[in-house]
Amino acid sequence: MNLIEGVMIKKLPVIPDQRGYLMEMLRSDWPEFERFGQAYMTACYSGVIKAWHYHKLQTDHFVCVSGMAKVVLCDLRDDSPTKGLINDFHMGQLNPILLKIPPFVYHGFTAEGNSTALIINFPTELYNYQQPDEYRLPYDDPSIPYSWEVKHG
Repeated sequence: MNLIEGVMIKKLPVIPDQRGYLMEMLRSDWPEFERFGQAYMTACYSGVIKAWHYHKLQTDHFVCVSGMAKVVLCDLRDDSPTKGLINDFHMGQLNPILLKIPPFVYHGFTAEGNSTALIINFPTELYNYQQPDEYRLPYDDPSIPYSWEVKHG
C-alpha cells in the first residue's frame, strides 16, 4: 500500500502465555513516537461513522484494542506529495497495529461487524477544552471521495 506522507504503521506483537497475553502499544524508543500529550479511549458503536476531522497541531497514534475498526485517512494537504491519496486500515483484534496519523490528514473510523470498536489514542497534544484542535467535515462530504458503504463481492 502506498501510504500517505507522514503516516506510519507498526505491527504490534502479541505475546501470549498460559496466563493470557501482553501487547505493547507505544514506546518512546519506537520511530513512530514523537511526544506524549495524553491517552484516551474512544468507542464506536456498530453502524456509526465517526468522520471526518483533522488536527493542525496534533499527531494521533491509534490502537484498536477491542473489536475491529475501519480507519480511513485522506490527504488533502496542498503541499503534500500524496495529495488526494486515501488509505484505509482494518485494525483491531485480528490485526493489531499502531497507526500514526500526522497533522492536517483527515481521518475517521467505523466499527466493523456487530461489535463496538474501542480505540486507544496517544495524541501528541493535550486536548484544549477552550480551543479544540479539531476541524470537521460530515462523513459524506463530497470533497473527500470515499464511500463508507461495505463493499460486497
